[in-house]
Amino acid sequence: MTRPRLLDLFCGAGGAATGYHRAGFDVVGVDLVRQPHYPYEFHLANALTFPVDGFDAVHASPPCKRFSVARHQHRAQLFDPHPDLLTPTLARLADWGGVWIVENVPGAPMPSESVTYCGSSFGLRVRRHRLFASSVGLNAPACDHKTQGAPVGVYGNGGADSGRARRGGGGGVKVAGREAAEALGIDWTEHQPGLAQAIPPAYTEHIGRQVFPYTRS
Repeated sequence: MTRPRLLDLFCGAGGAATGYHRAGFDVVGVDLVRQPHYPYEFHLANALTFPVDGFDAVHASPPCKRFSVARHQHRAQLFDPHPDLLTPTLARLADWGGVWIVENVPGAPMPSESVTYCGSSFGLRVRRHRLFASSVGLNAPACDHKTQGAPVGVYGNGGADSGRARRGGGGGVKVAGREAAEALGIDWTEHQPGLAQAIPPAYTEHIGRQVFPYTRS
């Protein structure tokens, strides 16, 4: 049986892609930044204009710095201004009319039916709360912070920070390298900048199994 094809826009290092692949999709990634660690077919291109025709589903993770909590707390120190890529992405996929999923951070202007995913729901050491909206209904497992215990954080471009805790993205003591990859459930790269932005594959494997039947109608 032919596997349905999923287009992974703003694909980054391939966290989302790997989850969808495990759920039964063939995945093609698109990003404006070259992604040498991306584990599937990759195109260096503009995600807002890359053709979506011919795909059975589309996932998009527009850059979220404009909406991150950290930006509002430390905007002068952390980030330069960034354009809103979320709104045009949502509009484009709604106009397309196929099966789509969009991901972003808590606080972003996502559709009201969005659900929140958390690493604690999947036995991961990170929390990394993320919002997901879809053209089909999604169900997310509840957070399980109590069982998870103290989370770890995977952020920034450098190494671990000697046990110093930091808030944001679920917070926790920062980890890097193999420990960071394992905390996210990632086994194909230890590249810290990619890990800092990656979606844990467990999230999109869970989502992929929900949307898969809609690509077979």
